[in-house]
Amino acid sequence: MHIAEGFLPHPWWEIWFGLSIPVVAYGIWKLKKAIREDPALKPTLALAGAFAFVLSALKIPSVTGSCSHPTGTGLGAIMFGPAITSVLGSIVLLFQALLLAHGGITTLGANIFSMGIVGPIIAWFVYVACVKSRMNFYATIFLAAFLGDMATYVTTSVQLALAFPAATGGVIASFKAFLAIFSITQIPLAIIEGIVTASLFKYIKDLRPDILIKLKVIEAPVSEGIVQ
Repeated sequence: MHIAEGFLPHPWWEIWFGLSIPVVAYGIWKLKKAIREDPALKPTLALAGAFAFVLSALKIPSVTGSCSHPTGTGLGAIMFGPAITSVLGSIVLLFQALLLAHGGITTLGANIFSMGIVGPIIAWFVYVACVKSRMNFYATIFLAAFLGDMATYVTTSVQLALAFPAATGGVIASFKAFLAIFSITQIPLAIIEGIVTASLFKYIKDLRPDILIKLKVIEAPVSEGIVQ
């Protein structure tokens, strides 16, 4: 998903920066407010950021100028919401661009928009919808992480299609081509991400349910009230 440095032409890389900056700025405001109200959130925020960093660093070659990998942002979206997760995703993407040559600076806005904004928004909406429908807790986590990951790659396919429309069929044909290539590697990776994310939530729920209660992921006082 990380679009490589210099791969997006003018004006597309500027457009994605313009769309991403206001969301990340709002996320910074929400993050500062959350930490001010509860400084004990810092270790859990660090966990969510580290999870996204590690998973999204495991890249597999895919579309020219991009790659496939898990995103890891579903965890943060479920725990903290999409706005704060956009900040975590931005930090992850910036460090990966600087330290791992994974992504780039000019394409940072596009990568933030797909992995740090759209993916977490979809993961969060899926999570909320599944909770309201009383779906099994771990199935809910799996589905949110899976669809959040897939939404990231659909968005990246749109970004690449807009920048590089096909000579025949234009943006739509290009979008279909990019998405078809991504799907070969990304569908199994998204399934793995869903399983890993659900497993991590199970670990936290078994070991430190108080963290999930505080974040309102599960209800107090009886976490067993969630459909198992």
